[in-house]
Amino acid sequence: MAAIAQGHQVHPDGRTWKNHFPKGDLWVFGYGSLIWKPPPHYDQRVPGYISGYVRRFWQARYVFDCINTDHRGTPEQPGRVVTVIERTFWETLDDPLAHLESELSSAGKVWGAAYHIPASHAEEVHDYLDEREIDGYSAHYTPFHPTVEVDGAGSSPIICMVYIGQPTNPQFLRDAAHREPQHVAQVISAGHGLSGKGSEYLFLLEKALEGLGLGTADVHVTDLVKRVKAIEAEGLAEAEEEEAEIKVTRSLEGSAEESDREGRVTIE
Repeated sequence: MAAIAQGHQVHPDGRTWKNHFPKGDLWVFGYGSLIWKPPPHYDQRVPGYISGYVRRFWQARYVFDCINTDHRGTPEQPGRVVTVIERTFWETLDDPLAHLESELSSAGKVWGAAYHIPASHAEEVHDYLDEREIDGYSAHYTPFHPTVEVDGAGSSPIICMVYIGQPTNPQFLRDAAHREPQHVAQVISAGHGLSGKGSEYLFLLEKALEGLGLGTADVHVTDLVKRVKAIEAEGLAEAEEEEAEIKVTRSLEGSAEESDREGRVTIE
Protein backbone atom coordinates (compact mmCIF):
# COMPACT_ATOMS: atom_id res chain seq x y z
CA MET A 1 0.00 0.00 0.00
CA ALA A 2 1.05 3.56 -0.61
CA ALA A 3 1.81 5.95 2.25
CA ILE A 4 -0.84 8.63 1.83
CA ALA A 5 0.54 12.14 2.23
CA GLN A 6 -0.89 14.22 5.05
CA GLY A 7 0.51 17.56 3.97
CA HIS A 8 2.70 19.39 1.52
CA GLN A 9 5.85 19.84 3.56
CA VAL A 10 9.18 18.52 2.36
CA HIS A 11 11.19 16.67 4.99
CA PRO A 12 14.94 16.97 4.28
CA ASP A 13 15.70 15.79 7.82
CA GLY A 14 18.04 13.27 9.35
CA ARG A 15 15.51 10.47 9.59
CA THR A 16 16.16 7.39 7.51
CA TRP A 17 13.93 6.48 4.59
CA LYS A 18 12.38 3.71 6.71
CA ASN A 19 10.83 6.33 8.99
CA HIS A 20 8.92 7.64 5.98
CA PHE A 21 7.97 4.19 4.71
CA PRO A 22 7.14 2.16 7.83
CA LYS A 23 5.80 -0.77 5.81
CA GLY A 24 9.25 -1.31 4.37
CA ASP A 25 8.40 -0.58 0.75
CA LEU A 26 9.61 2.52 -1.08
CA TRP A 27 8.24 5.16 -3.46
CA VAL A 28 10.73 7.25 -5.43
CA PHE A 29 9.96 10.14 -7.79
CA GLY A 30 12.00 10.73 -10.93
CA TYR A 31 12.10 14.07 -12.74
CA GLY A 32 15.27 13.49 -14.78
CA SER A 33 17.02 10.35 -15.98
CA LEU A 34 14.89 8.15 -13.73
CA ILE A 35 11.96 8.78 -16.09
CA TRP A 36 13.64 6.86 -18.93
CA LYS A 37 16.15 4.88 -16.89
CA PRO A 38 14.06 3.53 -14.00
CA PRO A 39 15.37 1.87 -10.85
CA PRO A 40 15.44 -1.93 -10.72
CA HIS A 41 12.74 -4.10 -9.17
CA TYR A 42 9.86 -1.61 -9.42
CA ASP A 43 6.37 -3.08 -9.70
CA GLN A 44 4.45 0.15 -10.37
CA ARG A 45 5.28 3.18 -12.52
CA VAL A 46 2.90 6.11 -12.07
CA PRO A 47 2.94 9.45 -13.94
CA GLY A 48 2.24 12.60 -11.94
CA TYR A 49 3.85 15.64 -10.37
CA ILE A 50 5.24 17.24 -7.23
CA SER A 51 4.24 20.79 -6.30
CA GLY A 52 6.23 23.82 -5.23
CA TYR A 53 9.29 23.22 -7.43
CA VAL A 54 10.80 24.17 -10.77
CA ARG A 55 13.08 21.97 -12.87
CA ARG A 56 16.39 23.48 -14.01
CA PHE A 57 19.68 22.33 -15.57
CA TRP A 58 21.57 24.16 -12.86
CA GLN A 59 23.62 21.26 -11.53
CA ALA A 60 27.19 20.62 -12.70
CA ARG A 61 28.24 17.01 -12.98
CA TYR A 62 31.05 14.71 -13.97
CA VAL A 63 31.25 11.90 -11.30
CA PHE A 64 33.66 9.06 -12.02
CA ASP A 65 33.89 7.33 -8.65
CA CYS A 66 30.44 5.74 -8.43
CA ILE A 67 27.92 3.72 -10.41
CA ASN A 68 26.22 6.90 -11.59
CA THR A 69 25.14 6.44 -15.20
CA ASP A 70 24.70 10.07 -16.12
CA HIS A 71 28.10 11.71 -15.84
CA ARG A 72 28.06 13.98 -18.89
CA GLY A 73 31.31 15.86 -18.46
CA THR A 74 34.85 15.75 -17.10
CA PRO A 75 36.51 17.23 -13.99
CA GLU A 76 37.99 19.92 -16.23
CA GLN A 77 34.70 20.59 -17.99
CA PRO A 78 31.70 19.45 -15.90
CA GLY A 79 28.49 18.85 -17.78
CA ARG A 80 25.01 19.95 -16.79
CA VAL A 81 22.24 17.78 -15.40
CA VAL A 82 18.86 18.60 -14.00
CA THR A 83 17.70 19.31 -10.45
CA VAL A 84 14.56 20.74 -8.89
CA ILE A 85 14.51 23.93 -6.85
CA GLU A 86 11.96 25.02 -4.30
CA ARG A 87 9.84 27.63 -6.02
CA THR A 88 10.02 30.08 -3.11
CA PHE A 89 13.83 30.13 -3.40
CA TRP A 90 13.81 30.12 -7.20
CA GLU A 91 11.65 33.27 -7.16
CA THR A 92 14.53 35.12 -5.44
CA LEU A 93 16.88 34.30 -8.34
CA ASP A 94 17.25 35.94 -11.74
CA ASP A 95 15.73 33.68 -14.38
CA PRO A 96 14.90 34.98 -17.89
CA LEU A 97 12.16 32.36 -18.17
CA ALA A 98 10.40 33.40 -14.97
CA HIS A 99 7.59 35.22 -16.78
CA LEU A 100 6.87 32.21 -19.01
CA GLU A 101 6.94 29.84 -16.04
CA SER A 102 4.40 31.96 -14.17
CA GLU A 103 2.01 32.05 -17.13
CA LEU A 104 1.65 28.27 -17.31
CA SER A 105 -1.33 26.55 -15.77
CA SER A 106 1.13 23.94 -14.49
CA ALA A 107 3.30 26.55 -12.76
CA GLY A 108 4.87 25.18 -9.61
CA LYS A 109 4.47 21.58 -10.78
CA VAL A 110 7.28 19.29 -11.83
CA TRP A 111 6.02 16.35 -13.87
CA GLY A 112 7.69 12.98 -13.84
CA ALA A 113 7.17 9.38 -12.81
CA ALA A 114 7.01 7.67 -9.43
CA TYR A 115 8.15 4.10 -8.91
CA HIS A 116 7.01 1.70 -6.22
CA ILE A 117 9.65 -0.68 -4.91
CA PRO A 118 8.32 -3.64 -2.89
CA ALA A 119 9.71 -4.23 0.59
CA SER A 120 11.67 -7.28 -0.59
CA HIS A 121 13.93 -5.04 -2.71
CA ALA A 122 13.56 -1.64 -1.04
CA GLU A 123 16.87 -1.71 0.86
CA GLU A 124 18.80 -2.79 -2.23
CA VAL A 125 17.19 -0.16 -4.47
CA HIS A 126 17.61 2.59 -1.88
CA ASP A 127 21.35 1.85 -1.67
CA TYR A 128 21.56 1.76 -5.47
CA LEU A 129 19.85 5.14 -5.77
CA ASP A 130 22.01 6.67 -3.05
CA GLU A 131 25.06 5.68 -5.08
CA ARG A 132 23.55 6.66 -8.44
CA GLU A 133 22.51 10.10 -7.23
CA ILE A 134 25.78 10.96 -5.51
CA ASP A 135 27.62 14.25 -6.20
CA GLY A 136 25.44 16.96 -4.72
CA TYR A 137 22.06 15.26 -4.50
CA SER A 138 20.33 14.41 -1.23
CA ALA A 139 17.13 12.53 -0.42
CA HIS A 140 13.99 14.47 0.44
CA TYR A 141 10.38 13.44 1.01
CA THR A 142 7.43 15.21 -0.53
CA PRO A 143 3.84 14.51 -1.62
CA PHE A 144 3.49 13.13 -5.13
CA HIS A 145 0.25 13.69 -7.04
CA PRO A 146 -0.55 10.74 -9.32
CA THR A 147 -2.62 11.19 -12.46
CA VAL A 148 -3.93 7.64 -12.22
CA GLU A 149 -5.18 5.57 -9.30
CA VAL A 150 -2.51 3.88 -7.23
CA ASP A 151 -3.02 0.57 -5.47
CA GLY A 152 -3.98 1.28 -1.88
CA ALA A 153 -4.22 5.06 -2.25
CA GLY A 154 -6.55 5.78 -5.15
CA SER A 155 -5.61 9.14 -6.63
CA SER A 156 -4.62 10.71 -3.29
CA PRO A 157 -1.13 12.24 -2.90
CA ILE A 158 1.47 9.80 -1.64
CA ILE A 159 4.82 10.40 0.01
CA CYS A 160 7.76 9.91 -2.35
CA MET A 161 11.49 10.07 -1.90
CA VAL A 162 13.10 12.47 -4.36
CA TYR A 163 16.76 13.30 -4.90
CA ILE A 164 17.42 17.04 -5.08
CA GLY A 165 20.57 19.01 -5.78
CA GLN A 166 19.96 21.82 -3.30
CA PRO A 167 21.40 25.32 -3.86
CA THR A 168 23.74 24.69 -0.91
CA ASN A 169 25.45 21.74 -2.60
CA PRO A 170 28.86 22.43 -4.22
CA GLN A 171 27.71 21.43 -7.72
CA PHE A 172 24.85 23.96 -7.87
CA LEU A 173 25.46 26.89 -10.23
CA ARG A 174 25.65 29.81 -7.84
CA ASP A 175 26.97 32.28 -10.42
CA ALA A 176 23.98 33.86 -12.19
CA ALA A 177 26.00 34.13 -15.41
CA HIS A 178 26.42 30.35 -15.41
CA ARG A 179 22.63 29.96 -15.15
CA GLU A 180 21.94 32.06 -18.25
CA PRO A 181 20.03 29.86 -20.74
CA GLN A 182 22.47 30.38 -23.61
CA HIS A 183 25.47 29.62 -21.40
CA VAL A 184 23.79 26.47 -20.07
CA ALA A 185 22.96 25.41 -23.63
CA GLN A 186 26.56 25.93 -24.75
CA VAL A 187 27.90 23.85 -21.87
CA ILE A 188 25.38 21.08 -22.57
CA SER A 189 26.25 21.11 -26.27
CA ALA A 190 29.99 20.88 -25.55
CA GLY A 191 29.68 18.44 -22.65
CA HIS A 192 30.84 14.85 -23.10
CA GLY A 193 31.56 12.21 -20.49
CA LEU A 194 31.62 8.45 -20.00
CA SER A 195 27.85 8.33 -20.53
CA GLY A 196 27.95 10.29 -23.76
CA LYS A 197 27.04 13.78 -24.85
CA GLY A 198 25.28 16.25 -22.60
CA SER A 199 22.83 17.02 -25.39
CA GLU A 200 21.75 13.38 -25.43
CA TYR A 201 20.70 13.66 -21.77
CA LEU A 202 18.69 16.79 -22.55
CA PHE A 203 17.00 15.30 -25.62
CA LEU A 204 16.17 12.08 -23.76
CA LEU A 205 14.53 14.11 -21.00
CA GLU A 206 12.39 16.03 -23.48
CA LYS A 207 11.32 12.77 -25.14
CA ALA A 208 10.63 11.13 -21.76
CA LEU A 209 8.41 14.02 -20.67
CA GLU A 210 6.50 13.82 -23.95
CA GLY A 211 6.14 10.08 -23.38
CA LEU A 212 4.28 10.67 -20.12
CA GLY A 213 1.37 11.84 -22.27
CA LEU A 214 0.40 14.59 -19.87
CA GLY A 215 0.39 17.41 -22.41
CA THR A 216 2.44 19.68 -20.17
CA ALA A 217 5.70 20.89 -21.67
CA ASP A 218 8.54 22.04 -19.45
CA VAL A 219 9.43 25.59 -20.52
CA HIS A 220 13.05 25.32 -19.40
CA VAL A 221 13.66 21.98 -21.11
CA THR A 222 11.94 23.06 -24.33
CA ASP A 223 13.94 26.29 -24.43
CA LEU A 224 17.24 24.49 -23.89
CA VAL A 225 16.46 21.93 -26.59
CA LYS A 226 15.88 24.72 -29.11
CA ARG A 227 19.09 26.48 -28.11
CA VAL A 228 21.24 23.35 -28.18
CA LYS A 229 19.87 22.26 -31.56
CA ALA A 230 20.59 25.74 -32.94
CA ILE A 231 24.16 25.56 -31.60
CA GLU A 232 24.66 22.11 -33.09
CA ALA A 233 23.17 23.18 -36.44
CA GLU A 234 25.51 26.17 -36.52
CA GLY A 235 28.46 23.94 -35.66
CA LEU A 236 27.48 21.49 -38.41
CA ALA A 237 27.20 24.30 -40.95
CA GLU A 238 30.63 25.62 -39.95
CA ALA A 239 32.11 22.13 -40.19
CA GLU A 240 30.61 21.62 -43.65
CA GLU A 241 31.91 25.02 -44.77
CA GLU A 242 35.38 24.20 -43.44
CA GLU A 243 35.31 20.82 -45.19
CA ALA A 244 34.29 22.49 -48.45
CA GLU A 245 37.15 24.98 -48.11
CA ILE A 246 39.61 22.14 -47.50
CA LYS A 247 38.37 20.35 -50.63
CA VAL A 248 38.74 23.53 -52.70
CA THR A 249 42.24 24.11 -51.33
CA ARG A 250 43.28 20.54 -52.09
CA SER A 251 41.78 20.81 -55.56
CA LEU A 252 43.69 24.01 -56.26
CA GLU A 253 46.89 22.51 -54.90
CA GLY A 254 46.35 19.46 -57.10
CA SER A 255 45.79 21.65 -60.15
CA ALA A 256 48.92 23.65 -59.38
CA GLU A 257 50.98 20.48 -59.03
CA GLU A 258 49.61 19.15 -62.32
CA SER A 259 50.42 22.42 -64.10
CA ASP A 260 53.91 22.33 -62.63
CA ARG A 261 54.46 18.79 -63.89
CA GLU A 262 53.18 19.69 -67.35
CA GLY A 263 55.50 22.69 -67.39
CA ARG A 264 58.51 20.53 -66.58
CA VAL A 265 57.59 18.02 -69.31
CA THR A 266 57.32 20.81 -71.90
CA ILE A 267 60.74 22.20 -70.96
CA GLU A 268 62.34 18.78 -71.20
